[in-house]
Amino acid sequence: MRTSSSMLGSGFLEFKLNYAQIHHLGIGDVVSSESFSAGGFLWRINCYPRGDKVDGDNEHLSIYLQLLTKSKNVRAIFDASVVCRDGTLSSSDALRVTILCGVIVIDSTLPVPPQPDLASHLGHLLDSALGTDVSFVVGGEVFHAHRAVLAARSPVLKAELFGAMADAAMPSITLHDIEPAAFKVMLQFMYTDALPSDDELGDPLTEMMMHLLVAADRFALDRLKVICELKLCENVSVQTVASVLVCAETYGCPKLKRECMDFFAVKRNFMKAVATDGFLMLLQKFPTLAVDLARTVGL
Repeated sequence: MRTSSSMLGSGFLEFKLNYAQIHHLGIGDVVSSESFSAGGFLWRINCYPRGDKVDGDNEHLSIYLQLLTKSKNVRAIFDASVVCRDGTLSSSDALRVTILCGVIVIDSTLPVPPQPDLASHLGHLLDSALGTDVSFVVGGEVFHAHRAVLAARSPVLKAELFGAMADAAMPSITLHDIEPAAFKVMLQFMYTDALPSDDELGDPLTEMMMHLLVAADRFALDRLKVICELKLCENVSVQTVASVLVCAETYGCPKLKRECMDFFAVKRNFMKAVATDGFLMLLQKFPTLAVDLARTVGL
């Protein structure tokens, strides 16, 4: 192992591995370099020729940069490349490998850009109702919002609030066939592009996700619809699978439909699910689909 002369704020190390000598090493066994200087700090390379995870596949190499100098305020860029005998970079396997490691230390006195907070600001704007110019009456509850934000997020609401439709001139709009709790969560998503935690969404989670999926489909919120579909896929159960399948078939969710069909294909799941109210609804709305499910399990 040898180091080159360090440039200001940077350093390089040629780290050589001879597989004839380290082939006996197992997963988690480490080979460390000598210490070297970069940016006024001491560093060391720790290499795991068989990977560093016990549950790994034993077919990859892990390499890490370790700061030896005691300091909590150091930022650095670390890069590693395999080098061939002729000095060119390579990604091919070899019995003897040289890894060129480079460290660039970044001035820790420079300000670190804060995390993006637009969603947080818009969320506070919704909560405060400052500057709202439209309200929605949903199930007897009133929700205040900003036309421009809603129009930017939903092409359906853009047409309703700024188009030639009657709603464009109305300060208050009454919505039917949507649950107030689901509408509130949908509004929060439109402002923040995020959903509350599962605990905050209430119990049962599956019911809220189905209501949200219906609302997302109604107002063309494609990202929200996909999120709801994935959440429902993760929470399919004997008690909910039939209702969820009706929702998937009604609102065009192919991934969710496949998940429900696969769940139904297990005979013990099918025999329990047929006793639910959701299966009765499935028979009423999609009788052919229900018959196909019975055939799948050999009934």
